[in-house]
Amino acid sequence: MIQLYNTLTNKKEVFTPLSAGNITMYVCGPTVYNYIHIGNARSAIAFDTIRRYFEYSGFRVNYVSNFTDVDDKIIAASKELKITPREVSDKYIKAFYEDTDALNIKRATLNPRVMDTMDDIIKFVQVLIDNGYAYESQGDVYYRARKFAKYGQLSGQSINELEQGASERLNGDEVQKKEDPLDFALWKSAKKGEIFWESPWGAGRPGWHIECSVMATKFLGDTIDIHAGGQDLEFPHHENEIAQSEAKTGKKFANYWLHNGFVTIGEEEEKMSKSLGNFITVHDIVKEINPQVLRFFMATTQYRRPIKYSQTNLEEAAANLKKLQGAYDNAAYRLKNAVEAQIDDEGKKYLVQQKIDFKAAMDDDFNVQNAITVVYDLAKKLNIYSSEDYVLKSTLQEFMATLVEELNIFGVFLDAHKEADVNEKEIETLIAQRNEARKNHDFEKSDTIRDLLKEKGIILEDTAQGTRWKKDE
Repeated sequence: MIQLYNTLTNKKEVFTPLSAGNITMYVCGPTVYNYIHIGNARSAIAFDTIRRYFEYSGFRVNYVSNFTDVDDKIIAASKELKITPREVSDKYIKAFYEDTDALNIKRATLNPRVMDTMDDIIKFVQVLIDNGYAYESQGDVYYRARKFAKYGQLSGQSINELEQGASERLNGDEVQKKEDPLDFALWKSAKKGEIFWESPWGAGRPGWHIECSVMATKFLGDTIDIHAGGQDLEFPHHENEIAQSEAKTGKKFANYWLHNGFVTIGEEEEKMSKSLGNFITVHDIVKEINPQVLRFFMATTQYRRPIKYSQTNLEEAAANLKKLQGAYDNAAYRLKNAVEAQIDDEGKKYLVQQKIDFKAAMDDDFNVQNAITVVYDLAKKLNIYSSEDYVLKSTLQEFMATLVEELNIFGVFLDAHKEADVNEKEIETLIAQRNEARKNHDFEKSDTIRDLLKEKGIILEDTAQGTRWKKDE
């Protein structure tokens, strides 16, 4: 029984999908005017991990995440780069896929783009006008926020608080156009030299909030199971999505709202963002570190908690990942001389309880920190078992399969065998010659063979069960 923290109600709730065995999930995607930074990646990793756990639990997940490809920043980038806004978006969508593939983030079921859903956006806005929730003003279209009775419910803010904040943000032009400071733009009239589309209200382009309402309802239905995104989107973006969608359909927009915590950086632990100029792009960082380390680092912090990005924390993640790989490699080595037999009762009993403990942690609002502790215990148990004189092949294989399966939920894969610069047969032959030399006390020859393999990138480890090898990292 999966429980998740619903931002809409501010409490944990038992997850019950609209359709048994199926989940509709919408996650706000990036504005594609630059490479994604680590803060963007945190959201993608968090909800990919959640998606993977749903699938591990037997659900089919229809996962939609949009690309915002019409935006002031994209227009500015197109002018700077002297290419069209679509070409800017194409460039950074391609980069997005490259970066997220490197982080082993599963591709969405669908990544719709604003430019490709413009007709739907215009029709959606017209319905809001027809229903009295929106109005045209000098070529712009605004949503009457105060008319929506539940406005402020998601972010837990009162109308008075929202009105004060809105008034502080307004410029003179907006004051003239709006009926109320709370109202927000659904459609913006075109400025000279900008990209635009024709509409019943004149040439222009959509406001930011309307696009997700349109794409979520178009591709997933009027009511969806889960809507997710970063904490910074809770207000105004998600608040406005609810108001728009429910005013148009008359139905509840999303049953569960999930919001991930920020990535912080520096001694002051500032939120990482492009507006603050303190961001690190995934495009750059994966050139310096193993993408799996960054994935593991972020996937093993519970999604609602903030993550402090630091070299120390990355190094700790790398060390822990190496230990897990080491446990797998030790077990793989012992398979060579393991006894062919069914899994023993003690191993079977341990795995049953291990899986119960893992599931209990993940079912509790995806508590990955407790879940990874259960995985570490499995790795420790695997190391101990692998070092025994007598081991069963099936026990090793079941332990290894469980380790791989659970780490896959975190988006981490273990190397089944690390490629070397020489073939395995040659390595084993040299190891056999070294063992013979050691048996004859010919330590000079033994050391020569060890050094030869080291030059080829092969490290030897002498264990109670014999000599094993691995590629130097």
